[in-house]
Amino acid sequence: MPRDDGASLVPDFPEILRKIRERTPARIFFGRAGAAYRTSTQMDLREAHAAARDAVRAELDLRFVFGVEFLERWKLFEVTTEAHSKQEYLLRPDLGRRLNEASRRELAERCSRSNDFQIAIGDGLSVTAVAAQVPPLLPLLDEGARSRGWTVGQPFAIRHCRVGILNEIGELLAPTVAVLLIGERPGLATAESLSAYMAYHPDKTHTDANRNLISNIHARGLTPHAAADRILNLAAQMIQLRISGFGIREQLPSAIKPAKQA
Repeated sequence: MPRDDGASLVPDFPEILRKIRERTPARIFFGRAGAAYRTSTQMDLREAHAAARDAVRAELDLRFVFGVEFLERWKLFEVTTEAHSKQEYLLRPDLGRRLNEASRRELAERCSRSNDFQIAIGDGLSVTAVAAQVPPLLPLLDEGARSRGWTVGQPFAIRHCRVGILNEIGELLAPTVAVLLIGERPGLATAESLSAYMAYHPDKTHTDANRNLISNIHARGLTPHAAADRILNLAAQMIQLRISGFGIREQLPSAIKPAKQA
C-alpha cells in the first residue's frame, strides 16, 4: 500500500523538501499533529513493523515460497542447520552457522564438488525477501555464470541459516566462489531486502573479514539485474585475484555506475 506523502496536508511544503523526500524511503518531513505523528504516518509505521515481524518469524516453505514449477526447474532441495526451530535460531546464532549431520550427507550426495560458482539460498532473517528476490535473481546468476564459461554447482536452500554457513559450504563442496543469497534483517522501510554474501574458497578459518557483501536487493534498492551484474563481476575479480574480503575492492560495472548529479 503506498504511503501517504503528507503533501496535501502541508500546502506550503517547500520544493527543496519535496525533492529530498523523493530521494529516500526514510520517513522525513512527514509533519505532525501536536507532538505526535499524524494518524496516517502512525498506521504506516505499525504496518511496516508488522511486516518486519512476520518476515523474521516466517518459516521457509519451498513450495509456498517458490512454487512447484520453479522447484522442478532448478531441482531445489532443502537442508537444515543445527537450529531445530525458528526460536532456537533467533536465540542461538551459532547453530545457524552449522549444518546438521543429515544435511551434510545430503549435500555430499546431491551436489558436485569444486565448481567455479556455487549458489546457496538462506532464509536468514526474512523469508519475505527470499520469496520476492530469489526467483528473478537466480536465473540471471546462473545464465551469467555459464556465459563466462564457469561450472555452476547445484543450488540448494538452507533453513535457519546464518552467514557463517559459507564456511561449511566451502568445506563440503570446495567451490571457487560461493554465494549465499540470504534475507536481510527487515526494517521499517522494507521487509523484502536480500543480501548476497560471497567468499573465495571459503573454509573453516574464514571470518567476516574474508567475505564480501552486496546488499539492499529489492524494488527500491538494487534491482535483480543490477545485483546479478555486481555479483558476477565481483566473482570474476575474486577468481582473477584469488582473494575475497577486505583485500578486494569491488569494481562496479559501467552499466550500473551511479548517475552524475545535475
